[in-house]
Amino acid sequence: MPNHKWTLTLKPEEDVFTWLEPQPGERILDLGCGQGSFLARMAEAGAIPHGIDLSEEMVSRARAKYPEWDIVVADASQFRTDQPFDAVFSHASLHWMKEAEAVVQSIRLALRAGGRFVAEFAGSENTAIIINAIRQTLKSNGYAWEGRNPWYHPTLSEYTNLLEQNGFRVLAARHFDSPSPHRGDSWLRNWLSSFDHFFFHDVPQADKEQMYNTIETMLKPQLESDGIWTADTCRIRIAAMLEEEGMQPI
Repeated sequence: MPNHKWTLTLKPEEDVFTWLEPQPGERILDLGCGQGSFLARMAEAGAIPHGIDLSEEMVSRARAKYPEWDIVVADASQFRTDQPFDAVFSHASLHWMKEAEAVVQSIRLALRAGGRFVAEFAGSENTAIIINAIRQTLKSNGYAWEGRNPWYHPTLSEYTNLLEQNGFRVLAARHFDSPSPHRGDSWLRNWLSSFDHFFFHDVPQADKEQMYNTIETMLKPQLESDGIWTADTCRIRIAAMLEEEGMQPI
């Protein structure tokens, strides 16, 4: 079994995959693999990629592109394996997984002792300006806010503590702004429409249009300049190692 000595180059301007340092022969699990773009990068490094995703559509697309790899539909909060992985990687997926402790336990149980975990996902305050405008608009129109936000956006300390409580040693952790610019006034409306089934699922179409206009009016002074909308996105990036001793089932 490969036993890679982790050098962990901490260069924030590089993408999170560089923190993974995949090595030839390593078994690496991509948690929330989507269409498999990171699986391809693992294979290019000589690693043996495996992928799971809750979306049957995404897994079907990934399998069509990479039929030679193990890619399955699975719930990360319930995932178990008989063959431990050398590393677990996740990109832009963990903020969709609200059962965070169960997911971390799945990661712990999937790794060999000394295995590593690298992830980047949306953290606390991600799109907070937009979400707050949606919340205010819904409430002012008589709609309850509870149960509409689909995301898990922890603080850095929340997530590092969760890892440490489950037997990980956190080697690097960053919570950083990652503003996302988009050209054109249609961007915000498209963003709202893409998450319509979460935030506005019970709002009649006529009322929804009025709410969209209200939200746009609220947000334009804060997020738009010279035709460029900049989403207030931020990310958490984590690198952690599963401790080799003192690992007791929880």
